[in-house]
Amino acid sequence: MNRLVRGEDGRDWVVRAQMEWRAPATADDFEHDVAGSYGPGIAMLVVAGVLAVVLVVWTPDQVKVPAFVLLALLLVVLFFPLRWILRRPWTVVAETEGDMTGDRPSERWVGTIRGMFTVQGEVKRIQKTIQQNSLPDFEGPLHPVE
Repeated sequence: MNRLVRGEDGRDWVVRAQMEWRAPATADDFEHDVAGSYGPGIAMLVVAGVLAVVLVVWTPDQVKVPAFVLLALLLVVLFFPLRWILRRPWTVVAETEGDMTGDRPSERWVGTIRGMFTVQGEVKRIQKTIQQNSLPDFEGPLHPVE
C-alpha cells in the first residue's frame, strides 16, 4: 500500500505500509520471544486432526449430518488461522526527500500497527495529518528515525 501525500509546506511524502510475516522484535517482547516454541501447538494440531479423522471414519452410514454442523466445524477450524492473518503487524513508513530549496530537510517516520483494518484507518489519519500539519502526528503510531 503506497500513497503520495503533499504536505501543507509543499513537500511530497510517501506513506507506505507493508505486512510483516514475523512480529518485529522489541524490548517489550523480549521475555516472550525467549520462552516459546512451536512444539506444543503442532502436537495439539496433530491430535485434533487425528480426532477429526476418527470421527469421520467411525460415523455410521445411517447418520445424516446437517449442513449447519459442517459449517460450524469449518468455522471453528478456520477461526485461528483467519485471526492470525487479520492481526499481523504492519510496518508503516512516511518519508520525504525534503523541498527543492533545502529549507525543509528529508524525514523518515516509522511505526508498527497491528491489524489489517486498523492499518487502513491509521494510514488515512496519517495522510490527513501530513496534509494539515506537514508532519505525521507525534502522538500517533509513527516516530521519527534518523
